[in-house]
Amino acid sequence: MQKAISHSFADETPEAKARWFRSLSLSERMDMLCYFTDMILDINPQIAEKRDVKSVTGRIQVLKKA
Repeated sequence: MQKAISHSFADETPEAKARWFRSLSLSERMDMLCYFTDMILDINPQIAEKRDVKSVTGRIQVLKKA
């Protein structure tokens, strides 16, 4: 995999992100998991205490700048 900075939206697809994640070693994947977990807990410390969360009813719309 070529290491470079990209500004392409094609590199932001779920498939591209999956390819990037698969390119990591097991220890790098675990480091990312710990990083994401720490980030989520920093933003919302009570998230670990929530149980039986119900899904939101209704429509969810994702907006994207054209």
